[in-house]
Amino acid sequence: MTDKTHSRLFSRSAVVALALVLSACASGPKDGDIQGSAAKLYADAKDEIASGAWDAAAKLLERVEGRAGGTLLAQQSQIDLAYVYWRAGEKAQALSTLDRFIKLNPSSPGLDYALYLRGLVNFNDNLGILGFLSGQTLSERDQQASRDAYQSFRQLAEQFPESKYTPDAKLRMDFIVNALSEYEVHVARYYLRKGAFVAAANRAQQALTTYPQTPATEEALFIMIRAYDKLGLTPLRDDADRLLRLNFPNSGFLAEGKSPDSKPWWKLW
Repeated sequence: MTDKTHSRLFSRSAVVALALVLSACASGPKDGDIQGSAAKLYADAKDEIASGAWDAAAKLLERVEGRAGGTLLAQQSQIDLAYVYWRAGEKAQALSTLDRFIKLNPSSPGLDYALYLRGLVNFNDNLGILGFLSGQTLSERDQQASRDAYQSFRQLAEQFPESKYTPDAKLRMDFIVNALSEYEVHVARYYLRKGAFVAAANRAQQALTTYPQTPATEEALFIMIRAYDKLGLTPLRDDADRLLRLNFPNSGFLAEGKSPDSKPWWKLW
């Protein structure tokens, strides 16, 4: 998500919040000074966000939240603060800020975006240079963050089906399900290579039952065929073979004799 995109998110609430803060200036000199100061701090924070100065923006937003407590501007600053933490690489602080916001503001006009942002923080498909050099795919990494992202996106879709963030969240949910299925197959493939045939068959079976109708289903069936064959479980092997041929009649695993226990072509070492 670009900074320009983020600046448009939750903007309506921000305008309302600023209007409330500025109108509160008439309530008294002392309160007016505090509220006006909070609005100025928030404006300065937005400038820092626009320039990518995450640390400076975070300090300003923390002050805004303290001075504008109980207002929509405080809610806006909390969400912006979570975004800033995320962009600064402080994932734990971003999630902590969002969890606190979601818990304390169940009726906030920005709740749908908070859920969406929490999903984005956990939805990390950027493997980085080390992942690229090692040929690592998303399915080979620990999947807890993916599961957390899925839960946030699902909560968004269920609570706010009409939210403008829901369509994108649903697309990301589909991607996560495929990645989780591929992860199970990745583990099954590893067990097969190591000769742990029972574990390989069980993990492939888990991919089939937990994540049916995903792209990884084809390889999961082939791993089961290989594992059951090594175990001498002929009926189970034949059942898996029948399913593979029925659902994937043109499977490359059968036609080309591809083997899940051989090193992929893209592995450099």
